[in-house]
Amino acid sequence: PRICTITPTRNRTITPPRMRTITRMTMRTITRMTMRSRTHPAIRTGRSKGPTTRPVTTRRTGMPRRPGPRTTGTAMTADPAMILHQWLSPSFPVGAFAYSHGLEWEVAQGRVTSAAALRDWLGDCLTHGSGRTDAILLAAAWRTAPEELAELADLAEALAPSAERRVETTAQGAAFARTAAAIHGIALEPMPYPVALGRAARLLDLPLALTLRLYLQAFTANLVSAATRLVPLGQTEGQATLLALVPLIAETARAAEPGDTGAIASATLMIDLASMRHEGQGTRLFRT
Repeated sequence: PRICTITPTRNRTITPPRMRTITRMTMRTITRMTMRSRTHPAIRTGRSKGPTTRPVTTRRTGMPRRPGPRTTGTAMTADPAMILHQWLSPSFPVGAFAYSHGLEWEVAQGRVTSAAALRDWLGDCLTHGSGRTDAILLAAAWRTAPEELAELADLAEALAPSAERRVETTAQGAAFARTAAAIHGIALEPMPYPVALGRAARLLDLPLALTLRLYLQAFTANLVSAATRLVPLGQTEGQATLLALVPLIAETARAAEPGDTGAIASATLMIDLASMRHEGQGTRLFRT
């Protein structure tokens, strides 16, 4: 049999005639397949009417490439309501379950002992207390210029009536800002909770009216959940109380939409005092 030999003078390989014939046939086959693939209607680039049939593969292994996580463009690809429900759900790591807003002291003192009393207490929070104040702060953060956010954040801290309520708004705000910035790829500094949420909603172009309604609904639902454990209430009673407050939540959201911080006022002295006295309460389940 003939074998390949190396010519020392030219330093090249001399291929036997049969192998040269096979090589030429192989090259012609490859050329025909390449030309056929370029003209096939299913995989032509830029001319196909349907999607390509060639999977995207990695360069090293040739295996199908897995899509990576999206960090930008959320507002363009996701329903705003879905984003807000994620932010305001109990699973979002802001720690809202740890705060009762002074309700724990009120229950201990015998002021909130039924579903009717809870509905009145929450109604006062929404129309005359922190619910209304936080909604106005959220709307102001959504509307304000970035260079004015620091001043608005200072105002939100100053409006906290007690040390515990200050922790409640700043701790939740910092946790929300950290998580929202990480998953959406936005620049969001730690701020009081309503300010941070309003700014994030603006950065993602989420509608203000919907943001306000869902924020107040989540605020109320969290306190209903606390009351279910503290009073205690049955779960059905708690949900009925939350449903009864839906019209008031919508009304408060509409009134706060202009974001006028000059309209901020509060007349819930007993609720504010409860948050102060909670600091010295002996046995506690909640941080506020």
